[in-house]
Parts: sequence; structure tokens; C-alpha cells
Amino acid sequence: MMDYPRGSIQDIAIKSKELGEEVELLIYLPASFSPLYKYTVVIAQDGKDYFQLGRVGRIADELLKDKEIENIIIVGVPYKNVKDRWKKYHPDGEQHNAYIRFLAHELVPYLDREFPTYQMGMGRALMGDSLAATVSLMAALQYPNTFGRLILQSPYVDTSVTEAVQEFTQAHLLNIYHVIGKGETSVKTTGGEEKDFLTPNRELSSLFKQKQFPYFYDEFDGNHTWTYWQPDLKRALKSMF
Repeated sequence: MMDYPRGSIQDIAIKSKELGEEVELLIYLPASFSPLYKYTVVIAQDGKDYFQLGRVGRIADELLKDKEIENIIIVGVPYKNVKDRWKKYHPDGEQHNAYIRFLAHELVPYLDREFPTYQMGMGRALMGDSLAATVSLMAALQYPNTFGRLILQSPYVDTSVTEAVQEFTQAHLLNIYHVIGKGETSVKTTGGEEKDFLTPNRELSSLFKQKQFPYFYDEFDGNHTWTYWQPDLKRALKSMF
């Protein structure tokens, strides 16, 4: 392993009126962080997973050292448990809309206050895997002027997702990176049933292309696990930032 400057990760909690709870945040600041620069903000749902299983902070260190990406701050929003994750991330979850409002109306203003951010849609990205990708997409479709870039790793896609994309009229505002595994044909979901993720993702991909989103799509040889999402992150960050 080459040695390079390591960024720092802070633990912060903020109060959310929308969710009626305290929300934990993990905030990665690059080694060269300075209030004199401006930063693109990447907000990762499944935040703890992205730092621990995805090692996203280390990938960012490496890419920043070689100036392969622009200056970024990564904000991880962890979930409390599987039930909490479903409630907030799934389109049918009872806190789904409140979580999206939390992102747009509470988290973004907080980050813009505390950090030297660009304060515009293209200066903010949402990222997620599986259901975390689903809620990221739904949030960007609702607030395209707030979130201009999306990294979707194997999103869960149902009719409410495809309908939201179909009804969306401002494709030029969203830059999308989207991957799915060719082996994702029977994925065990939180509810315990097995679902085909590949077919609906292919349909979603055709829809993105048809609506002419600025768009990158790829199918990797693998299944619905971090074994494949982790190595994909380097390309995701490079192509998006």
C-alpha cells in the first residue's frame, strides 16, 4: 500500500424535527481540508456501511492525493437497524417522505452552514446501495435543484420508483451513475422474499436513457453485495467527481 495523507472522520449528531429524533452523521474531511477551499458534498445513505464495508474515505484519500477527483466532503447517514432502514428508505416506508425532507431541509442547510460548500445542486451528490440508492434517487427527483448528482449501486426498483422517473421533466439537472450486477436475479430482501433486481434495473436504465439524463450505466459480473460495490466505488467517484 502506498502511503498518502489520510482524511479525518468526525462523528456528529444533529436534531431532526422532520424525523423527531437525533440523527448520527459521519463526516469525512480530506487531509488537505481548509475553509479557504470550496467542497462538493457527497451524502451517503447506509453511511456506516459506506465507510466500513465500502472504505469510501480511503478511496477518496487516494483519489485526492493524485488529484483524480475534485475536493469532496463525504457525509455518511447511518441507519439504526434493519427496520429503521426500511421505514426511511423504502418508498412504502412510513418515514420515507420525512427522511427526504430531512435531507433537503435539515441536513443540507446544516452542511452549508458548517462547511465551505458550493450551495447549489451540482455541488451535492447522493449515494446509496440497494434501498439506500432508492431513497437517494427519490430525493433527487423531488429536489433536483438541491441534489444534482447521483451514485446508484444496485437500487431496489418498484413501480413507485419508475413512475417518479417517468413523471420527472428536468433530466438535465441530474447527473446519474448507475450499476447493477448481472447476478442480481434473486436478491433476498429485508422482508425475507427473493426479488429479481436485474430486470427492473434494466427497465430503469432504458427510462433514464430515453429521458436523456446525463448518465453512466454498467452491469458488473456479480451479485447484491459489498464484494462488488466496494471495488466499483473508485470508478463511481472518478466518473462523478
